[in-house]
Amino acid sequence: MTFLPSLALKNLFRYSRRTLITSSAIAFGIMIFILMDSLLVGIAKESERNLIWYETGSAAFFHPEYWEDHELKPVDRSIENPEALVQQMASRGIPAVPRVEFAADMIVYQDPFPEYGNIQVQVTGIDPRHDNDVFQLKKTVIRGRYLEEDEEGIMMGQWLANDLGADVGYPVTLVTRTMDGYYQTMDMDVVAILLCDNPMVNRYGLYAPLDTVQYALDMNGYASAVYTSLPMGKGEGEGIEQMMEVAEPLGLEVLDWRVMGADFVALAEAKAEGSSTILFLVFLIAAVGISNTILMSIMERVRELGMMRAMGMKDHQIRRMFLMEAAGIGFFGSLGGVILGALANIFMVNKGIDYSRMMQQGDMGYRFAGIAYGIWNPGTFVTAFVVGLIMAVMVAWFPTRRALRMEITSCLRYV
Repeated sequence: MTFLPSLALKNLFRYSRRTLITSSAIAFGIMIFILMDSLLVGIAKESERNLIWYETGSAAFFHPEYWEDHELKPVDRSIENPEALVQQMASRGIPAVPRVEFAADMIVYQDPFPEYGNIQVQVTGIDPRHDNDVFQLKKTVIRGRYLEEDEEGIMMGQWLANDLGADVGYPVTLVTRTMDGYYQTMDMDVVAILLCDNPMVNRYGLYAPLDTVQYALDMNGYASAVYTSLPMGKGEGEGIEQMMEVAEPLGLEVLDWRVMGADFVALAEAKAEGSSTILFLVFLIAAVGISNTILMSIMERVRELGMMRAMGMKDHQIRRMFLMEAAGIGFFGSLGGVILGALANIFMVNKGIDYSRMMQQGDMGYRFAGIAYGIWNPGTFVTAFVVGLIMAVMVAWFPTRRALRMEITSCLRYV
């Protein structure tokens, strides 16, 4: 029972250099896969958290016709009496806050700004008293102060402020349309600069007091949406079911963060598929190396194989021996890759990779603004090890068949 494993092990060490080279190739590929999976999954999880904390909440109530044109921020498709919704959710133990979102033309003046100009912006009206029940915006103020009720102030993302040359105390003018379609001008002062882990806030964020916005836009207490904060997992599903019960008699629509953040969700799914493709390519390259190693080993030992067959060793025993050798290469390579991947992942989890400059210069679709951290995903380590081992055995099957097709006499005469 131990003869074939012992012989296969001896052959591995007899051709130690070749075994080391092939195992190292497998180990390197598995290490790269582990690191990429750690980074992509880590970015996806952080982006999911930042999307919920700063943009969408867990779920929200909308007017049934709002979301189809949500990019235009139509204020004429708003929710009447949002405070009643907030109270109903509070009675069910679910935090909720109203927000108003509208599009505007923001005008800046040469004094104190570097130059005169205007840009298209999207502004969000928030309740300074309760918005922090659902969103984490209050923690992102790096200069100035948080909004107060009924003031004509605005908070601005730092990257946007840098592009405009804006700072706390600078005046801006917003030109928009009211709920009835009339033009309205709002003179506001920058009261805070925001910097957070969500690049959308840093790049586009403009926030004003909800009461001020509702008054200026003649909204009579209406809100674009009412956002909620729900626990993740099973609690999220139960919370959305309760929201649906409230929304149905009022003719409202309930959307969760996956729908509101569909661009990010699609990107995360595409990246996950890309990670699987990388794993396939890594193992394909390793498979070619293993197959070549086994084939060279067989060609160098043709006479030896002929002698073993002449002495009565069965073809299936010879095949099993070579498959054991391949399994040994796969085992050492996969084990080395898992160990190297774990050691390298310590850095990824604790230090991460700084993408701050890249994120400021372009939109990657993810919701993280600075350092991307990896995560520990035991399933990835197990998958990489098992697939590496199985793949090594599978690719060794074909060169072994080639050797066993030769006649014993041809093997003994082989030079």
